Amino acid sequence: LSSSEVHAAESVAYLNRALVRLQDIWEEIGIPEEQRLQRTNDVHKHIKEEDGCTMLQMEKNSRTRLEVMKEHKKQRMEELKGLVVRDNELCNIMCTTAFCIDQDSIPSLKQLEEYHAYLDDLTKEKERRHDEFVSIKKEIIACMNDLEQNPETSFEVDVMCEDEEAFCLSNDNIAALKLLLSQLQDRKAENECICSNFRTKIQELWERLQIPHEEREALSEHMIMSKKKNIEALQTEVQRLEVLKMQSMKSVIEAIRAEIALFWERCFYSQEQQQAFVAYHDDDFTEELLNLHEAEVRTLKQYYADHKELFEGVTKWQENWTLYLELDKKANDPSRFNNRGGNLLKEEKQRADLQKSLPKLEKNLKIQIDAWEQEHGNEFLLNGQKFLEYVEQQWNHHHTEKEKEKLERQLKKTKQIQEDLLYGTAVRTPSKRRIPGTPTPGKVRKLNGTSTISTPNSFLSVGLGGTVCQSSIQKPPLSASKGFGLRAPGQGKTPRALDRNKENISHLDKNTPSGTLRSQDTQDRTFTFNSIAGSYSEFAVNVVLHPIGPLAYNA
Repeated sequence: LSSSEVHAAESVAYLNRALVRLQDIWEEIGIPEEQRLQRTNDVHKHIKEEDGCTMLQMEKNSRTRLEVMKEHKKQRMEELKGLVVRDNELCNIMCTTAFCIDQDSIPSLKQLEEYHAYLDDLTKEKERRHDEFVSIKKEIIACMNDLEQNPETSFEVDVMCEDEEAFCLSNDNIAALKLLLSQLQDRKAENECICSNFRTKIQELWERLQIPHEEREALSEHMIMSKKKNIEALQTEVQRLEVLKMQSMKSVIEAIRAEIALFWERCFYSQEQQQAFVAYHDDDFTEELLNLHEAEVRTLKQYYADHKELFEGVTKWQENWTLYLELDKKANDPSRFNNRGGNLLKEEKQRADLQKSLPKLEKNLKIQIDAWEQEHGNEFLLNGQKFLEYVEQQWNHHHTEKEKEKLERQLKKTKQIQEDLLYGTAVRTPSKRRIPGTPTPGKVRKLNGTSTISTPNSFLSVGLGGTVCQSSIQKPPLSASKGFGLRAPGQGKTPRALDRNKENISHLDKNTPSGTLRSQDTQDRTFTFNSIAGSYSEFAVNVVLHPIGPLAYNA
């Protein structure tokens, strides 16, 4: 037999022995006959290889798959190695723990995907920390330059001098960076506060001591920056000014007193509150007195700052109130009608607006003051009294003044009318407004053989109803007209007429009833006062006079 046949025979014999061995095993473990038959068929199918693939082909396919798997293994291990290197770099920079993975085993695709995602997040965090480090480092350098300070600790040296890419971006280092920056900023703010206080003090002393502008300019550089050299220069200037202040004690205290008076006005201090600061009137100009004044002005400034919003609101009300009073006074001035520039309407509109806005402003201030009083538990006083009481007092005073002015005008008009009645003068009515039915002045109208002569001075208002004095004289004979000229009452008086007036005065004082004047030489011609509607000036007179009835005046 050939060797191939021998090999085939051996294979058949080995298969038979294997089947027999399988039968024995199935028998020992008690597998039922049906399952034995099924398992035997499975063995036959495996041996027959019905897909037509020979053993050699199977071996070749297996070797091909093996090579593919080896290539996959190589790629995955190289990818894992690269990820590990990248992970180690990030861990060194950020001081973090490496990703947990077995570097000797072949990683699965899922493990590699998770490793990539972890490193991507870590890279983003590293970039964020790096940007934060760069930003903080710039601020630290700026603060150190402003403070004129050099790095002292090893950490400060690493921050200032080390390469940015080599700096460890751990959470601890970032926190330490922020702490260092905060400390430097606090120190810088402290220096700025010191400089600000020095500058405020210098400005006050400059104003109080009247330091020339040229001397102030020499310090202009140090009035801006807040470095160490600036602090030293400002401190030296304060010391110099303090010496000058002690040498000019009186002028300095007087300057502070002017400032105190200004804040008293701003804070609406009452006389009692002002008088409580007794040192204000002390003439013994000592350092102790100066300290008292400086303490007082500091207290006033703080008091004004704490209540600034309220004081500004009250000041606004006071300004509007003052403007309203001025406009109201102009509204009662007759000369305002001579205006030709259009200001009359503007002022009237402005006065009306203020009359509406003032109560609204008072209401808003009341709300603010009530809130302030509830918060502080104290009363908010203006000139020693509550705001609303102060406002009410101002309004009442305004109304009282208006009534007083009105009464004065009435009394003045009454006095003028009495003088007109006693001395023969008459109140002139405006030429543009004549009473309906009255004749034109200067003209003579004949009626039933008599002439009625009316002149501009022939109208006189003497009653609440508006009575008018009209002179009615019968026409004299022609011979008599040659000797006497017709004159309007109150015009061209002769000494004889003045004498008559004196007689009239004496008769008025002794025998004549109130409201009636009569001469002793003639009784036939009279001036009769009739009650008719008058002009504006007649109406103003009627307001202040009681009706005095008809008056007979002897010509």
